[in-house]
Amino acid sequence: MTGEYAGVVYDLDGTLVDLVVDWDAVARDVQTVYADAGIAPADRDLWTMLGEAREHGLYEEVEAAIAAHERAGARESHLLPYADELVGERRPTAVCSLNCEAACRVALDTHGLTPHVGPVVGRDTLSTWKPDPAPLLHAVDGLDLSPENVLFVGDSERDAVTAERAGTGFQWVD
Repeated sequence: MTGEYAGVVYDLDGTLVDLVVDWDAVARDVQTVYADAGIAPADRDLWTMLGEAREHGLYEEVEAAIAAHERAGARESHLLPYADELVGERRPTAVCSLNCEAACRVALDTHGLTPHVGPVVGRDTLSTWKPDPAPLLHAVDGLDLSPENVLFVGDSERDAVTAERAGTGFQWVD
């Protein structure tokens, strides 16, 4: 890990843990929310449906459907090697995830990682989510650091774009 940074923010799923979530089942549940409201979900993917849920007045129901799967998947999650990096980290740390905050906390608790993490920012902590920089900047603020002094560790292009937009460093999970 690059020592030039004063703090580290980690993505959760695919970085610290592997959530056991059947994303196809999640998408089907969200499609059902849309269908029950009389709206044909067409060929939209899960994240598009979540993004459009507010305009249809379905945000709370869609978020709840996704979050239920994530929380269950967090309880069954598998620890990944970067969790050891987190445990050994001496700098302030946070989590910024596209998963709901409750699922992040369940996964951290399940694997005994909670004592090693400061702020936890999930998809539902703010009104925007990655790759918007606001969630990452919220985590950085919680560390009482400036973005240029923080490294964001993640596993996706979305994470890399978020770091660039927020002005933090970025490191890919190996």
